Amino acid sequence: MNKKFSHTYNAGNWVGVGTAIGAVIFILTKEPLWIALGVVIGAAIDWKKTKIKNRNN
Repeated sequence: MNKKFSHTYNAGNWVGVGTAIGAVIFILTKEPLWIALGVVIGAAIDWKKTKIKNRNN
């Protein structure tokens, strides 16, 4: 039985990963810009992976 779901249960994981990486760089450099940049990069990766996955279905 092959069911295709239109949503994923792990949506937003890359945003968390990007935020964590940005937070580490923030701790090292004391520049809060890195946190925001990490969130943006994580969201972009998540959006791109979702777009590619939906195209293959």
